[in-house]
Amino acid sequence: MACPFGAPYLPAMSKTKSIFVCQACGGESPRWLGQCPSCGDWNTLVEERTGGSNRHAMGATRAAGRARTTKALRLDEVQSGRESRIMTRNGELDRVLGGGIVRGSVVLVAGDPGIGKSTLMTELGALLQDHKILYVTGEESPSQVKMRAERLGVTSDSFLLLSETDVESIIACVHEEQPDLLVIDSIQTVFRTDLQSAPGSVAQVRESASALIQLAKATGTSAFIVGHVTKQGSIAGPRVLEHMVDTVLQLEGDRHHAFRILRAVKNRFGSTNEIGVFEMQSGGLSAVDNPSALFLSERAAHASGTVVVCSIEGTRPLLAEIQALVTPTSYATPQRTATGFDPRRLQMLLAVLEKRGGLRLSDSDVFVNVTGGLKLTEPAVDMGMVAAIASSFRDKAVSPTSVLMGEVGLGGEIRSVSQLESRIREASKLGFKDVWIPAAGAQAPDGAKGCERVPLRTLDELLGRLF
Repeated sequence: MACPFGAPYLPAMSKTKSIFVCQACGGESPRWLGQCPSCGDWNTLVEERTGGSNRHAMGATRAAGRARTTKALRLDEVQSGRESRIMTRNGELDRVLGGGIVRGSVVLVAGDPGIGKSTLMTELGALLQDHKILYVTGEESPSQVKMRAERLGVTSDSFLLLSETDVESIIACVHEEQPDLLVIDSIQTVFRTDLQSAPGSVAQVRESASALIQLAKATGTSAFIVGHVTKQGSIAGPRVLEHMVDTVLQLEGDRHHAFRILRAVKNRFGSTNEIGVFEMQSGGLSAVDNPSALFLSERAAHASGTVVVCSIEGTRPLLAEIQALVTPTSYATPQRTATGFDPRRLQMLLAVLEKRGGLRLSDSDVFVNVTGGLKLTEPAVDMGMVAAIASSFRDKAVSPTSVLMGEVGLGGEIRSVSQLESRIREASKLGFKDVWIPAAGAQAPDGAKGCERVPLRTLDELLGRLF
């Protein structure tokens, strides 16, 4: 076919176009903007080139085709059964996972650089020597992984290494080797060749993770996906990644300290907010069986401003030390600094102390710290926090054999907390003599021997009996 001017006819080629995708939420924009219109984050839009075809129309066509071949099932037609788990023989890791690794599940492991994510994943080779593990490394060479594996005592022949970043090649290797466990280190390095965007972009992370999740569900291979975090501590990449996986584990801690905390942010097969405590040693991450005793081992017993509290992390009662320092301020606006505690809740408790407790804190700097790198968010630690602040303000120590647990209301009342008996038993097990609790829990059956209960109703009563 020729055009009217005599030139040969050429079919229309699909044009490439540019869109700008938010690296935080995955929202798209036709042009660059300083602030993402979807999530409001700044400087997160990155240019990606796509084909001229309408991707949404193609996706709708494929979805319609699939809909014609699928059939809805009644509930009694679905086969039910208990999930099969792989026990790692590491008590802390099994606790966080909800009792072991569920076959066919996908676990996202995130944490700061150098915190120990690759170390924890490599240790699975030593813990699961009777299971085949395929470790896919996209950031290190096989020789580097072998050096770490030898240091951690991984000598099993069933620990396989694959240096690959192409998702299709990884899937082909999984079908060939049929491992029990697949480790991807990390999701930001793998890519799909049918996408034009760079590895680590929103489209690559989302589509690569989707392909790996479908692989795990189809083959029954459990998968651990290592992910990076942003400067703010959140998981890098689109938020949809956290919703796609079955479990999200956050590895927390300071690289300059030995303790690491593995926290379950999401778990479809177990309790959320469960934590496991590890200690970084020369031979890798060692599980801490009694974290309460560990966090209290270096406590200054007779110093002012230090109080022991009990918090429930998942299903476990955990004793921790809160330290407070109140000093006269040298600035027009006093400082309020919190480490391991919500700064906004600290401001609220300071206002309650000043209004209901009569402590003049408006001209003092207040610094609070939860020792051991813990992050306490439960309201049950309110009583211990106000007691530590009041102790430092009055320079009088709280009894080293006391544990405080209770929520403080805006009216100065001491409110009840959940699982009070398990908290008291944990305090009694570690040798504490008295527990300061809300009066509402004083009538509960006493399951702890040698531990006296001190019921409290108001903040004034707490401060009057402590000092």
